[in-house]
Amino acid sequence: MRVDLFDFELPEELIALRPAEPRDHARLLVVRPGSPFADRRVDNLPDLLEPGDALVFNDTKVIPAQLEGIRERDGTVAQISATLHMRVGPDRWKAFLRPGKRVRQGERIRFGHGGSSCFLGTLDATVAEKGDAGEALLVFDLSGAMLDEAIAAVGHIPLPPYIASKRPDDQRDRTDYQTVYAREEGAVAAPTAGLHFTPSLLERLKERGIEEHFVTLHVGAGTFLPVKADDTDDHKMHAEIGHVSEATADALNRVRAKGGRIICVGTTSLRLLESAADEDGTIRPWSGATDIFITPGYRFRAVDMLMTNFHLPRSTLFMLVSAFSGLETMRAAYDHAIREGYRFYSYGDASLLERRI
Repeated sequence: MRVDLFDFELPEELIALRPAEPRDHARLLVVRPGSPFADRRVDNLPDLLEPGDALVFNDTKVIPAQLEGIRERDGTVAQISATLHMRVGPDRWKAFLRPGKRVRQGERIRFGHGGSSCFLGTLDATVAEKGDAGEALLVFDLSGAMLDEAIAAVGHIPLPPYIASKRPDDQRDRTDYQTVYAREEGAVAAPTAGLHFTPSLLERLKERGIEEHFVTLHVGAGTFLPVKADDTDDHKMHAEIGHVSEATADALNRVRAKGGRIICVGTTSLRLLESAADEDGTIRPWSGATDIFITPGYRFRAVDMLMTNFHLPRSTLFMLVSAFSGLETMRAAYDHAIREGYRFYSYGDASLLERRI
């Protein structure tokens, strides 16, 4: 499909730079194909779901994966930024380098030398491989838990570019850009629909008889990359590592067998369940990398509803929601959200989408 079909104009003032307070007071646009839109709030969610339904959350935990470093060559020094996006070994990460053209394969980058930390001089890496669009394989001098500790000490929360271009990250982001149920470290971007949940909202959902289940998909920085191709067939997705346990798969299959609905909180949990599902919708235990790319025409196997934030124009995520509820429906929904002043992107408001039959 033509990528320009997924384009729209968004006023810059609607880009949220901080989350709603409290989190569950964010606005929620309910989208049912063929029905009028409903303007609600996230804390209305228990009334919008039914006992026996199941919410599926992504419990990945964001790490401070934005590193600042220097590269020395022939007496000259260049500042290099690295956004880690996939761990591929105890001492190695795939990363996006900026500016990537200033770095050659085999060169060394010294990270963390601009601040005060006991890891100064040790968080160094070799550029083992260079790829497309500034991607590189970094092999660090540290490994395992020592590397994790060093990254946590000198790294920054990798805020999305549309926030980072307007303000630096701060200590508040270490809490704001993390779900309250995050536990599996490895993401470099938050599963942002989950940012709206509070302990009190989760308790109210349980009291309503709505099940909660967790999967893990470590969100990569590739989620922020624009689609530069003119046709969706020419776009290559970056892979992300995920896991669906046998217990979770069995529980979700029981929910569907009893007539309950599976509601994914975020596109990440949806992409993972769709990767793990058979043609008949049976969800299997699953572990590995997925690069599933969902565009209109895709037949959904496992997911009935989706709670998600408002996404960038021409993005793979706007393509996904258009596949889920219909392109015309989602274009109309976004027009409505813009007119009504909904806040967009990672720290913005949310939508609750029913799947188009």
